[in-house]
Amino acid sequence: QVALVESGGRSVEAGDSLRLSCASSGRTAARYAMAWFRQAPGKEREFVSAISWGARDTAYADSVKGRFTISRDNAQKLLYLQMDSLKPEDTAVYYCAASLGVPSSHRERYTWWGQGTQVTVSS
Repeated sequence: QVALVESGGRSVEAGDSLRLSCASSGRTAARYAMAWFRQAPGKEREFVSAISWGARDTAYADSVKGRFTISRDNAQKLLYLQMDSLKPEDTAVYYCAASLGVPSSHRERYTWWGQGTQVTVSS
């Protein structure tokens, strides 16, 4: 079992930067592919970014490419999402997720999920 806890979400203004963190515990998550998803009010949960366990492979949604950067520290069991040039449309609850498989943009591939952290971007 893997437990995931997100942190770092808060209210910011358009153009600001924010870094989200996701701490894992329980069985070591070091060899898991991990990802960030987000869910805005009234919308389905959508893929944001994913990273392989060795951090060699990353993937991003087109909407965040060039603005967001995913990274991980396996020794500390931490996953990060650096978000720059934030836009109001980035407002959502952000979730981290872990998978025994390869990085994927499909949420059904992820077994473990955190509870989410709210990011609100005002214009």
